Amino acid sequence: MGTSQPLRPHSQKPSSPPSCANPGYFLLKTVCAWLAGGFFSLALVHLLCCTPSGTQEAVFSSLFQHFNGTGSSLTSVHGGDRPSCDYSEGQWVWSPGHGRRYNSTECNVKDSENCIRNGRPDTTYLDWRWQPASPGCHLPAFDAAAFLAAVRGRHIAFVGDSMARNQAESLVCLLSSASSFPRRLVYRDADPGLFQFWRWAFPSHDVTVSLYWAPFLARATGRVDDYTLRYSSVYLDALAERWSAEADTMDVAVVSAGHWFLKWAMFYNGSEVLGVHMLPESNHTEIGFLGPFREVIRRSVERLSSGGGGRTVVLATVSPSHFEKAWDDPTTCARKEPYRDGEKEVESEAAELRRVVLEEAFVAAARNGGETRIKVLDVTKLATMRPDGHPGAYMHRDPFAPGKPERMLNDCLHFCLPGPVDTFNEILLQLLTS
Repeated sequence: MGTSQPLRPHSQKPSSPPSCANPGYFLLKTVCAWLAGGFFSLALVHLLCCTPSGTQEAVFSSLFQHFNGTGSSLTSVHGGDRPSCDYSEGQWVWSPGHGRRYNSTECNVKDSENCIRNGRPDTTYLDWRWQPASPGCHLPAFDAAAFLAAVRGRHIAFVGDSMARNQAESLVCLLSSASSFPRRLVYRDADPGLFQFWRWAFPSHDVTVSLYWAPFLARATGRVDDYTLRYSSVYLDALAERWSAEADTMDVAVVSAGHWFLKWAMFYNGSEVLGVHMLPESNHTEIGFLGPFREVIRRSVERLSSGGGGRTVVLATVSPSHFEKAWDDPTTCARKEPYRDGEKEVESEAAELRRVVLEEAFVAAARNGGETRIKVLDVTKLATMRPDGHPGAYMHRDPFAPGKPERMLNDCLHFCLPGPVDTFNEILLQLLTS
């Protein structure tokens, strides 16, 4: 549909130079600040590279508590005179009608996520809201006018895997639900079922929302393009071309990846094989998924931190899947209610991916000195507690109608739209307006 329109490069007017009655004192303070930041960055790098994982966990746990308590933009939000809110911990509370905010058919979501149209009979998954655990904290319902006002004239980009797409679709639907903010589809894939690169515009506020599908964030070939192939080849030294080429046009970049790193992959540095994940027959060293994941998160933040200050980079933590049985069993994710607080723990792989995002966010924030705002959209726990919000068998139209097969593909990863993923954008709004 049409051709992709070029976006203006991201830019920000330089701030006026500070005045100071005592220039020598100002210079000393500046030098000391840079030295302190440098030492902090070196200490964090040493911690990540040269200390046992147990020590890392203990130190970062203290750091997280410190930043949460002081309102760091990484994990918590200040709102005027309200207390600092940490949205990563809490519980789902019954709130009839809270999630019934738009018609997904009208905002053209991916067919497999349009659960109501596909015949899902129960809709109580739309009647829960996230209640943060922090005393006095409340997560407001999404406000389209407030969001568009906060990002007026900006380019909002979602970069990553299909969960990035799921959240991008959710945002477009939430913004479109207000009739006073009409949207325009600027560009989409030639095959509308792909949902790999889409761009929408909201002319009332000169806001652009783009989706860049790059499941490894880095350049990748193989299974990532063709599911009949055994594994993906991932080039850790080169970011995926499309999003990285347009990074300088992004004012807010929401980076969401992780699931593809848990799959079969061979990792390269140029033409050199660094190692593999889950490919014992390849005769290459098994290096797991955490090292490569850390490398691409770090490279991605570095790319997004270049090209001038003023950009906001939001690193989303992983949203786990809920396959409880075989992938083709129609009841593999058929729960009808969220888990209660304490009923379901975050599984180890999701916890490890989340930890990498938090660690790299702290390192990046210390390294760039505040020129780029680094924020964490920490959704791992709240998503873990929502096994009821996936399409499951209702990724297909009327899956239990007469004549339909007894075994079929189920979606227990992405969320129905509308659905729990809308909460991701409620928190995103708080991060952007804090």
